[in-house]
Amino acid sequence: MCDTFVVTSSGSGPAILAKNSDREPNEAQAIERIPARDYDPKTAGRLKTTYIEIDQVEHTHEILISRPFHMWGAEMGVNEHGLAIGNEAVFTKLPFARKDDGLTGMDLLRLALERSADAESAVALMTELLEKHGQDACGGYQDRKFYYHNSFIIADPGQAYVLETVDRFWAAKKVQGYASISNGLTIGQDFDLSSTDLADEARKAGLLKPGRSMDFQKVFSDSFYTRMSGCRYRQSSSYAQAGARADTMTPRDAMRILRSHGDYDGKKGFHPSKTGMKSLCLHASGMTAPSQTTGSMVVQLDKRPVVWFTGTAAPCISIFKPFFFGHSNLQSPDWVLPGAIPDDSLWWMHERMHRGILNDFMKHAPDIQARRDALEYEFISRLPDADQPAADVEQYSNRCLNRGRDMLLQQMERLKIDTTSRKKLFRGSLARPFYTMFWKGFDGKLPGR
Repeated sequence: MCDTFVVTSSGSGPAILAKNSDREPNEAQAIERIPARDYDPKTAGRLKTTYIEIDQVEHTHEILISRPFHMWGAEMGVNEHGLAIGNEAVFTKLPFARKDDGLTGMDLLRLALERSADAESAVALMTELLEKHGQDACGGYQDRKFYYHNSFIIADPGQAYVLETVDRFWAAKKVQGYASISNGLTIGQDFDLSSTDLADEARKAGLLKPGRSMDFQKVFSDSFYTRMSGCRYRQSSSYAQAGARADTMTPRDAMRILRSHGDYDGKKGFHPSKTGMKSLCLHASGMTAPSQTTGSMVVQLDKRPVVWFTGTAAPCISIFKPFFFGHSNLQSPDWVLPGAIPDDSLWWMHERMHRGILNDFMKHAPDIQARRDALEYEFISRLPDADQPAADVEQYSNRCLNRGRDMLLQQMERLKIDTTSRKKLFRGSLARPFYTMFWKGFDGKLPGR
């Protein structure tokens, strides 16, 4: 489950897109820089995406992405031109063949970032690829039965679109001011673009009765899974919060929205086991709330885009770090990408702390959050100007990344959490036996256990 919102203009400030990526708790998410590349059209050949091969192109743009470690595609990202995209799983009435012979929503997202320079051309490319290849592709990690269709917010410094897809059908709507999406279709009859003969094709599929108007949401949405995802509550919350700050939205405001715990905001008695699926900062807690926010992003779509990634789960106790284009950080071999087994990557180091404090969350979280807020304030207040030398900007980004990691290691030392452990990451308690059993189950699913 996920949540994405965009504000297309914030007073005199730049457009801002923000997303929480909610995945399986053991599904480490890698933040990564992929440089621009040129390919010889005579030898470029084929590109292997998550499941299928497609034609490669002559040039791909530099991108900064956050992706599930085992996938080619990305949950969210930005390219050097200031094109930013976030995607969501949506649940529809059309079944899957489950042959894994299509593109994932994450593949479509990364392909658009690599090959498009603005939101309008990204919509055109993504829908062309969708109609050609379809999206019969498993989106799960350890859950190999998890198939879904996808929706997206696609934004550049001047405009944004909501794109919603069902199999090879699609509809798109231009954003006016601000918008948000979660795990349900939102576009009704007021779409600006759509797949060819959408209404006629829906009638052929038996989903639209003769004489009825084409309402994308009503025709295609699966009500049961959409309701179980809690998306209506979360989408309403992100939309209201983005709208309330639309004229003055700052990166810090966007980060605060992504950290929202719904009804528990500003109240005592919060615990990660209580929020269910109504929290934007999603905490896995049981069978009815099996997903966890495993990565978060905030993007300032300015003349020089500023990309803020946590690179870690649970934004409520994570640090957003700034990244820029034209630099060399977030690349192997110096940058450690996480894998299936807990290692010394940023994601797994933070996950040790995250699982280590879950049972006594409110005992430890306030101190972690206070230190985090002070560091993020420093990062934001000292953000380099657009005309500063590239070397100075890269040095600043690296310093922020290192200081965030240093703070994490200091916190783990104070909490007496083993930085090398590959097992028993969660500290259980008899006070919450079912919650403890649930999280110990995820520890038990780690490879090599």
